[in-house]
Amino acid sequence: MANLPADRVVPSSPFTIVGVDVFGPWNVVARKTRGGLAHSKRWALLFNCIATRAVHIEIIEDLSSSSFINALRRFISLRGPVQEFRSDRGTNFIGALDDLHANALFIEDVPVQNFLSSARIKWTFNPPHASHMAGSWERMIGIARKILDAMLLNTKAKELSHEVLCTFMCEVTAIMNSRPICSISTDSEDPIIVSPSLLLTQKNFNTDVIPVDSTSLKYIYTVQWKHVQQLSNTFWKRWKERYIQNLQIRRKWQNVKPDLKPSDVVLLRDKSLYRGQWPVGLVNRVFPSDSDGKVRTIEIRVIKDNKPVYYVRPITEVVLLIE
Repeated sequence: MANLPADRVVPSSPFTIVGVDVFGPWNVVARKTRGGLAHSKRWALLFNCIATRAVHIEIIEDLSSSSFINALRRFISLRGPVQEFRSDRGTNFIGALDDLHANALFIEDVPVQNFLSSARIKWTFNPPHASHMAGSWERMIGIARKILDAMLLNTKAKELSHEVLCTFMCEVTAIMNSRPICSISTDSEDPIIVSPSLLLTQKNFNTDVIPVDSTSLKYIYTVQWKHVQQLSNTFWKRWKERYIQNLQIRRKWQNVKPDLKPSDVVLLRDKSLYRGQWPVGLVNRVFPSDSDGKVRTIEIRVIKDNKPVYYVRPITEVVLLIE
């Protein structure tokens, strides 16, 4: 298992390095007609801060470049400038398949590229079929779905409107940002719970409100400023002492194995194939990691329909047959 990226263990401003993913859709009431209700679909765009584990969710009306750019503008306007976005290489971000006539976000489209370039934002893709490389924000989508499903149990699906869905997403965001990101202390003199909302809102609902005295406004402003600074310092102190320590545990891939090399014969895992089909290919190229030089991503050449086809896959999706 590789070392943690520097972005996850170095304190930074919230939403500086962000993981992005799309989930949904949901049917909402678009308008009322004589024959009943006209429905349309809505998707959710989840932004997850790599360092602070904070979450921001935006609703988009369709999987188009214009809706995606509008969601990015709203996110950046509220949370500030972003240095880098990270996502998987799913069809939600790469584009539509012509054979399936699927409508999908296209990050490599010219308008999206122009927006990212003008905002000086870098977009990094993970290798295909490497969901474990995006585990930090894939887990957040699972949590958001559970919370949203619990909310929708008391709401009739046919009566779900765009406004109600947006309200639900804001409540989901508040619940997720108020979750503890490290172990809770049992000490009664240490009541502060370290959560992303502690840093985002600079408010701690477990502490008493600062008393207001109209006779000393200067004292009030000084105390308020010190209180905000104290909450921020508390977050980063506990973040270093407790949260980072929990990330050091390597639960799998603990044994060192030889790196794959070009011309190695491998067996490719492909869940879309029928039972009994085992595609065999050759390693064409390897991509060593910049941090430790280990090979975790490779390019494979497979013969498909009597033509060579090249796939980029993580090493977890192949089995070495012959060196």
